[in-house]
This record gives sequence, C-alpha cells and structure tokens, in this order.
Amino acid sequence: MTELEQNSMENENVSMEAAMESVHEVQVGDIVKGEVLALEDKQVIVGIEGAGVEGVVPAKELSTLPVEDINEEVKVGDILDLVVISSIGKDKENGSYLLSKRRLDAKKVWEDIEKEFKDGKIIEAPVTSSVKGGLVVDVGVRGFVPASMIDDHFVDDFSVYTGKTLKFKIIEIEPSENRLILSHKAVVEAEKAEKKKEIIADLYEGQVIKGQVARLTDFGAFIDLGGIDGLVHVSEISHSHVAKPADVLNVGDEVEVQVLSVDPEKERISLSIKANLPGPWTDIEEKAAPGSVLEGTVKRLTSFGAFVEIFPGVEGLVHISQISHKHIATPHEVLHEGDQVQVKVLEVHPEDHRVALSIKALEEKPEEAKAEPVEEESYELPEENTGFTMGDILGDALSDDSEAVSYTHLTLPTIA
Repeated sequence: MTELEQNSMENENVSMEAAMESVHEVQVGDIVKGEVLALEDKQVIVGIEGAGVEGVVPAKELSTLPVEDINEEVKVGDILDLVVISSIGKDKENGSYLLSKRRLDAKKVWEDIEKEFKDGKIIEAPVTSSVKGGLVVDVGVRGFVPASMIDDHFVDDFSVYTGKTLKFKIIEIEPSENRLILSHKAVVEAEKAEKKKEIIADLYEGQVIKGQVARLTDFGAFIDLGGIDGLVHVSEISHSHVAKPADVLNVGDEVEVQVLSVDPEKERISLSIKANLPGPWTDIEEKAAPGSVLEGTVKRLTSFGAFVEIFPGVEGLVHISQISHKHIATPHEVLHEGDQVQVKVLEVHPEDHRVALSIKALEEKPEEAKAEPVEEESYELPEENTGFTMGDILGDALSDDSEAVSYTHLTLPTIA
C-alpha cells in the first residue's frame, strides 16, 4: 500500500467518525428540523436532520388550523420546525417518530399571547364560528368570546360576526388548559370612551354642529354627535310650544344644533335646535307693521288687558282701554281665552319683544263717543313673560298682579 492510499483511508475513517459523532439520538420532546421527503394522503414523511432517521407528521399535526389538503400546506424539500411526540418503532420506511408542527406553533403562539396579555395589548383575529355561548376565534390557538363580552349592546344573532376580523382584549389565559378568554366588548367600550373625550374636548358654547336623533323621551331628544349624545330639552326644540318631542322629531332625523353648555366631567352636553331657527320676533316690524290688521288668538286675560298671539311665539297686548269703545271693568266681560279676534297693530318694539294692539280701532265708534273730546291716553303696561310693563300711574289697582315685575312707560294713541 502506497503512502497516498494509506492517507486516503485515514481521511475516510476520520470522515466516518465525524459523521457518526454528528448523529444524535432523538428523544421525545426534542425540537428538531425535518426535511419533507414525501407527501401522502393524510401524513407527511420527513427526514430528521442530524439523526439519520425519518419521522411522520399526521395532517392534523401540520397546522393549528384544519388541514383540508396537505399539498397546500407543505412541499417536498421544505424544512419544518417540529417537536417529537413519540417513538413509533424502528420502521424507517414508515418513520420512526411521530412529529408535530402544530404543537410547536401553538407553543410559540401561547408564548406570544402571554406576552401581549402582560403588556395589555389589543389583538386582532378572525371569528371562525359562533356557538350557543359565544364566538370561537382563531389567534393561532382557539380563543373564546363569551356572549356577554361580544359587544356593548345586546346581540341576538351571533352568526353575524362569523368571518369578521375583530379586535379583542385578552381577559384570561391558561396555556396548560388551552384556555383563552377574549372580549370584544371591552375594546368597543374603550374606543367609545376615548372618542367621547375627543369630541367633548372640541366642543364649545355657541358651536353649531350636525347630529342625528338617537332617542326621544318626554323631556327631550338625545342627539348623537358622532360618539356621544347631547340633550335637546323639549323647551329648546322649537320657538313654538312642543308638547312631546315625538310630535316634531323622529329617531334617525338629522338635525342642526347649537351647543349651549358642556360638562366634561359628567359628560353632559346641552343642545338647542331652536337657537338655529329664525326666532318668532325676527322681522316682526315687517310682519306686524304699525297700522296692519292681523288675526290672533286670545291667550291670556289679565286685569289690565288681553294678550293675543298674532304669530307662533309672538304675543301682543290689547290694553283694556283698547278692547272696546264701551267702558268695561275687566277684559273678561267681553273676551275669553281661545277667542279668535282681529287686531290692529299700534306700536312695535322688537328689541323689547313688545307689540301694542287694539281691537276697538277696528270697530265703529258709537255716536255718543264721537261727540266726546279726543285726548291722548298715557298709561304703562306691566312687564310679563312677553316683556310688557305697566306704569306707576295705575297705582295700587294692579299691585296684586303677580306678573307685574318692573315698569317702563309706553304711550299709546287714543283711537278715534
């Protein structure tokens, strides 16, 4: 044997020894790499790297999700990370070990979920199915959403969520029991709370915004401003009287409202619809010009005159001296609440919301009254809700009138 041949044999021996030393014995629980050698109907044959043996990966152990077609999951030549489940004999052709990719993937998923749980993170995952008690979610492992944690409102049909990808908060996790409880409701509530803060922070008194009628009650309407509700009290719906909000509004109506006040701490927002509407006194000088004749309804009778509504929300005063050419002790002698009357406009004071009216100016003056000298009458009117006042010259005759609050002077011409 030549020296060259001897050196060659020594190198081959070293290589064989090195190869034998590189082969390690496979133990249950080991994490190994396997090269896909063949695909069968319900299993995959792999060669375990560094062990010189083969293993079997059943279809159900390929993925955390159901596997319908093995060919869609892996291909020959793919290198897979696997965990050894058990030994199945020494039959190399059919594999010596039972391996799983699913369990190794699940282990990594649980580790990731535990970290996200500790960090308080929100996760996204698809809803795979609905069951009697809630929703089943795939986050790499099976997650469950109890019915009470699906949404922030009552849900009658869970199936509407199937196939949707939703955000979830991790409520409970126990990998050893494959237990993962999730809540979509918690995410929705947190998002709405944050949205409310943003909306309230941007609101200010006098701001005009659009909203949608969300709910109607006897005392007002709740308007959705895009994440938080504000209240329009029944008195702020219209300039005219509204008995019930449902008489003039419907749920779903889009309305324009003005912000009256905002309480960030209590999350209360007061709104007004009528503040954006033309007031009943708008253009009153044109609608009720002095000398014009209007139809009206007697709304209230007092000792000093009658208040007649000439437009919705606009009342004028017919002083007792302007009711009839004949002397009357009280307006009740000739008028009743609800009477329809014709009146003539004497004076208009838009800034004070006052209109002076006359009924007798439209009636023919009796013969005996015509012969009497004409004098200008000067009197004062009591200030009521409408803004009318009465002068001191009426003295104690009206001192018992609870509506007389303050006084100002108003001179009306005597009607010939």
